[in-house]
Amino acid sequence: MRVAVIGSGIVGAAAAYHLSGRGVSVTVIDGAYQGQATQAGAGIVCPWVDHPDDEDWYRLTREGARRYPELVGVLGEDIGYAQVGALLVAEDPAELEPVRSLLARRYAEAPEMGAVTDVTAPSELFPPIAEDLSALLVPGAARVDGRAVRDALLDAAFRQGAESRTGTAMVTPDGRVLVREAHEADSRGRLLSRQPPPGTRGTTGAQASWRQGAPEPAPPGSLHIPGETATEERTTGLEEARPESAAVVEREAGGEGPVAGSEAEGDEGGWTPIEADVVIVAAGAWTGEVCRPLGVELPVFPRRGQIVHATLDGVDTAWWPIVLPRSGPYLLGFPGSRVVVGATVEDVGFAPRITMGGLEEVLQAGLRVAPGLYGATVTETRVGLRPVYAPGPPLIGRVTDRVVVATGLSAYGLTAGPFTGELAAGLALGEDAPIDLTPYGPPG
Repeated sequence: MRVAVIGSGIVGAAAAYHLSGRGVSVTVIDGAYQGQATQAGAGIVCPWVDHPDDEDWYRLTREGARRYPELVGVLGEDIGYAQVGALLVAEDPAELEPVRSLLARRYAEAPEMGAVTDVTAPSELFPPIAEDLSALLVPGAARVDGRAVRDALLDAAFRQGAESRTGTAMVTPDGRVLVREAHEADSRGRLLSRQPPPGTRGTTGAQASWRQGAPEPAPPGSLHIPGETATEERTTGLEEARPESAAVVEREAGGEGPVAGSEAEGDEGGWTPIEADVVIVAAGAWTGEVCRPLGVELPVFPRRGQIVHATLDGVDTAWWPIVLPRSGPYLLGFPGSRVVVGATVEDVGFAPRITMGGLEEVLQAGLRVAPGLYGATVTETRVGLRPVYAPGPPLIGRVTDRVVVATGLSAYGLTAGPFTGELAAGLALGEDAPIDLTPYGPPG
């Protein structure tokens, strides 16, 4: 059996790992687009505090978190995973009561969260934090290095015989895969100016959450397109930077373009076919565009997150807990005196840029929660386009007999990504899933 996996983020990497481990011939296709969510994810694994009114979302993230210790053991790699716990903090102790009740209700089915306790002096665990905050400690929470997880999964898949290709992938109406070497314009990550569908703006981020707030509007001065309901951030040269492959995909949807004629036959026109019996599309925010020629409309859109990495010279931050405020930014420590602060939540289309406004938001909010970081050195900024599936839960299922999709994990990609890749691999093989996938199925 031959499977093409479009997307080399954490979901695609996990799918390739599980398939190649079963002896399947796998080709991983990496579009090298800027803004891939795995590249920028903070690495928080604490599913029990979120999605209080959405059991489908919670089930997927809970099962994803539950499988991490086994994954670490199997990979035998340093993926930055450590069970450091999470501090849920608030200025008013009363604000902690709803999440305390939620955790108590979920504990019976998720004892791995550990015994939740009150913390009277949270700054003893996370020294830069404000002294006047109240906190609960969830000891089972963990942090992980998303890039390291993805790389370990891909390395293992390649050792098991998987192959890789870099380029722009296109799925034809009959489910074939064509790849063309990525152009400079492709790598900018501005494939299409995809926006949230009308009436769906903020539906996956506006609920009560300790991880992701409601989306920020487009920044002042953004240009508006007449007739569009959502604002869009425009950058100079966006139209010129739009890759030719995007136009090809659009023509495909109308039954025209290279595949309908002779240009894309074989490797003519720069397109090379990838032999595959089944295709897994795990292309993150780009998934809807990749699948559009199939005649299905998948309302997947990007939600931008900007994040800051800083260092505290000479300070051991490796075992600091994750800090999750009731409102505001999250903070977490990593080895190497590193602290991560993030992230913005912005609906601005395919615009993987670090902005002055975004940095101001993250830094100001971070210092309100942890004023002790005032003298920290900013060492890196990252930006990612979280893939959001407008109807709500993630999108995992078959869209045709030959094409499986797996995306829409929003801010929870590093929590549920490896498990979602495993589910996609099982679908490609025609196996029964360990959980009911009905709530995550594509439309139709």
